[in-house]
Amino acid sequence: MIRDRGNIKWTSMMLPEHVKLLRDWAKEDEYETKPELDEQQLEQMNAVICESMAYGTELAITYFEHTRHCTVRGVVHYVDEVRQKLRVVDQSGRIYYISLTAVTEVSG
Repeated sequence: MIRDRGNIKWTSMMLPEHVKLLRDWAKEDEYETKPELDEQQLEQMNAVICESMAYGTELAITYFEHTRHCTVRGVVHYVDEVRQKLRVVDQSGRIYYISLTAVTEVSG
């Protein structure tokens, strides 16, 4: 029976720089890509955001930040068109500033 120890038997022959590069390379495999949105999806998200501002309905906003998707649940308080940011307030009162170009999905 062959008892293979995997990476353990090779790390003693590798330089620490090589081990770090291999770990960074494995971490890069977990990166997500930002999807491209078409005009119809953007218009639909705009309508849902305007409805949330008008009626105070709670939304789940998914946005792309630092190679991964994040989700915030709250009410859109304000849309800053100059800075291109959404101001979202969650149930605990915490304020999130989300870039409009980073938003990938809005659902009610």
